[in-house]
Amino acid sequence: MAADYDALVIGAGAAGSAVSILLAEAGWRIAMAEQNSYPRRKVCGECIAAGNLPLLDQLGLGTAFDASAGPELRRIAWMDAAGTVSTAMPACTSGPYPYGRALGRDRLDTLLLQRAKAVGVAILQPAKVRYVKGEPGKFACGVEFATEGSTSATSEQLTLQVPVVIDAHGSWERDPVRDGAAPARRHRRSDLLAFKATFRHAQLSSGLLPVLSVKGGYGGMVLGDDGRTTLACCIRRDALARCRARLPGATAGSAVERFLIESCPGVREMLQGAVREGSWLSVGPLRPGIRLSGETRVFRIGNAAGESHPLIGEGISMALQSAALLAARLQNYSAASLTPVVTAQLQRGYAESWRSAFAPRLRLAALYAHIAMRPALAIPARTILRCWPSLLGSAARLAGKARRAVSHSLTSAEAG
Repeated sequence: MAADYDALVIGAGAAGSAVSILLAEAGWRIAMAEQNSYPRRKVCGECIAAGNLPLLDQLGLGTAFDASAGPELRRIAWMDAAGTVSTAMPACTSGPYPYGRALGRDRLDTLLLQRAKAVGVAILQPAKVRYVKGEPGKFACGVEFATEGSTSATSEQLTLQVPVVIDAHGSWERDPVRDGAAPARRHRRSDLLAFKATFRHAQLSSGLLPVLSVKGGYGGMVLGDDGRTTLACCIRRDALARCRARLPGATAGSAVERFLIESCPGVREMLQGAVREGSWLSVGPLRPGIRLSGETRVFRIGNAAGESHPLIGEGISMALQSAALLAARLQNYSAASLTPVVTAQLQRGYAESWRSAFAPRLRLAALYAHIAMRPALAIPARTILRCWPSLLGSAARLAGKARRAVSHSLTSAEAG
């Protein structure tokens, strides 16, 4: 089946929806495939740094976000077995919004998807892209989706022919561009597994963003939309095994919750009287790193391009900003003009700008994560922070919490 689209976007998370909106508003005809039904809960961050809020305005979500998101995140804290150290969150001075806020991914992704539909993006959902064959200018993409009221056994198979493919699939999904290969899942004791749960009636102070340091893991808490508090953490596989051994018969999520409560007085205080909403979500192992190397056919954004340790809460920032970086380059071209040669040239420029924007954050996030989860490093760090709490704010500033997001508008010379 030939389709009258300029590009197929794989994945309707923050990155996929954002690039679809930006390109559709620039006159591109976009189809976006998403395998999950919305709204859906997801083991991903919910903090949106202040520098990204102007980009949400540009995407047409500013008013809806402002009405739904949690309070401004004005303080940051370090929580561990010895207690809590807090300081002021550095304010972003290069835009109209000084502080970031949090919004659940079930709400944010739904708002983005609705906006994409409103600007003319064709939504294929639930739909899986099974393969991507060909080269720029003449891709053949196999898409499988269930029609209304059907089952997977009677799902419809389509082949979309498009000149451009933008890959925004999630970290733990099969890669349709690379022969549908699943991410490597060799078990190592050092693997980091991610967990997330939402609570009602938690005692987390409004506007406080705590970072959790525990033996073999790290995490965070945030008060988001509708009074919901999210507790998320990453824990090494060997540490998780010890947690489960101490609580035989319990689910992994329940074992992790008990571990956090016992390891961190701050978590115990925050969850006093709280009620968990739904079950714990888990996924992993994490695969921090850059995944742009050697790519010349399709454009990658979001986690498909690379991801950091989630300790610094920059996942949504990297998703939205990588989408803006790519859209800034593509919107100066027609899809029909993107031959393999032109695409390769654009890939080099995009990869360079991506690395410049995000590679330092990846390295910094890895450093922070290793400090937080290793007692030999965390204990000296705690001692230093107790003496100079303002260093927490400096660490947040380095991590991008007070940095203006990249623009989705470049000059012709920059875009070329």
